Amino acid sequence: MDRRDFVKNAAVGLAGLTILPSGILFAKDRDKARLGYIGVGLRGRNHITAGLLRSDIEIVAICDTQESSLKLCREQFVKAKKKLPVEYTGGVDAYKKLLARKDIDGVIISTPWEFHRDQSIDAMRAGKYVGCEVVAGITTQDHWDILKVYEETKVPYMTLENVCYRRDVMAALNMVRQNVFGELVHLEGGYQHDLRPVLFNDGKQFYGGGAEFGPQTVGEAQWRTQYNIERNGDIYPTHGAGPIMNYIDINRGNRFTNLVSFSSKSPGLNAYIKKIAPGHKNADIKFKNGDIITTTLNCANGETVLLSHDTHLPRPYSLGFRVQGTEGIWMDVNNSVYIEGKSKKYDEWDKASEWFEKYDHPLWKKYEHLAEGAGHGGMDWFVFNAFVEAVKQKKQTPIDIYDSLTMSVITPLSEKSIADGNMPQEFPDFTKGAWKERKNTFALDDSGL
Repeated sequence: MDRRDFVKNAAVGLAGLTILPSGILFAKDRDKARLGYIGVGLRGRNHITAGLLRSDIEIVAICDTQESSLKLCREQFVKAKKKLPVEYTGGVDAYKKLLARKDIDGVIISTPWEFHRDQSIDAMRAGKYVGCEVVAGITTQDHWDILKVYEETKVPYMTLENVCYRRDVMAALNMVRQNVFGELVHLEGGYQHDLRPVLFNDGKQFYGGGAEFGPQTVGEAQWRTQYNIERNGDIYPTHGAGPIMNYIDINRGNRFTNLVSFSSKSPGLNAYIKKIAPGHKNADIKFKNGDIITTTLNCANGETVLLSHDTHLPRPYSLGFRVQGTEGIWMDVNNSVYIEGKSKKYDEWDKASEWFEKYDHPLWKKYEHLAEGAGHGGMDWFVFNAFVEAVKQKKQTPIDIYDSLTMSVITPLSEKSIADGNMPQEFPDFTKGAWKERKNTFALDDSGL
């Protein structure tokens, strides 16, 4: 795809969008990206679908421990009339044979969280670009271990955080960069999504239908539920943290300095099981993870950030974004914006869509026809495309190793804070001081796409 005319075609009419750096170089010749997939469960197959739609991607090999997932993946290739990839299976170390191939440029990792650290490290050591689903690691040390290998190899690592590319999120970013909200003071976000049908099923359908979890089930209930039994913290922080980091230049002139987390009681999953399967043994499980986890972070430049993890109770989906500054505020829960002196009426909300249509991000205006029909309202196309273009151009990924580790390490830090009686935790500086000089280039142009 030729995107050299991005500024001319996409930025016209967006007054004040003076954010494009000079000297951007665009690759004239873009080869195919040759990819391997480690994990082809539901999320992995979503990325397979994205790859099969493109002529500039060759899916060389796939790896999974479950024949059921491999079978469904094969069906995708047959339906698309594409050559079947080489398969690797047989055990949790089967991916190492995939990494040993010389004809793979990058890997997409979509396995359960406990495997991400080792698979990412091994991939970087094998010289493969890493596109890893969230989260990066389980412990804080895991994150330092990943960084160490990156510093040794310089092989790019990208967390595939799709919400950074959500249309309203990027419109709000455009507004932030044009100073519509004024100086930012407070931000909120999180993962507020009723996952009860994801955490339990009947072993036949991926969502709901029963109160089982573990090996006898299908989908994420096989492994994700266990985290809520064993851990107490924000186990999925990146949907909220990723976009917020872009708004306030985290790792690029700003940084998180410390955090404190709180956990509510946890009757939600027990109540759900009792409702759908009266008398079921799983209703008596003691779930360690609180139904609501709240985490507050301080920033070097004085902003505060509030993250929420809320997946065990009945509620409509919302990531709870709030961007608030000296001139106004956006809140996504009620889909509203208020800008002082510019909203229709004093002290009354405008519909967010009215503002987001005006400040629609240039990347969405240009590529919505390609993103149409892609997962999660089109943002899956953007995050996948960003990774693929980085691989093809042999350049750094737009969400880099420092961004990835920063948004992910919130999980173990929140656990530690809760375990220590809600004590503040110092936030690690993975950039080792470089944040003071680094510049925020996320979505400034499409050279990274």
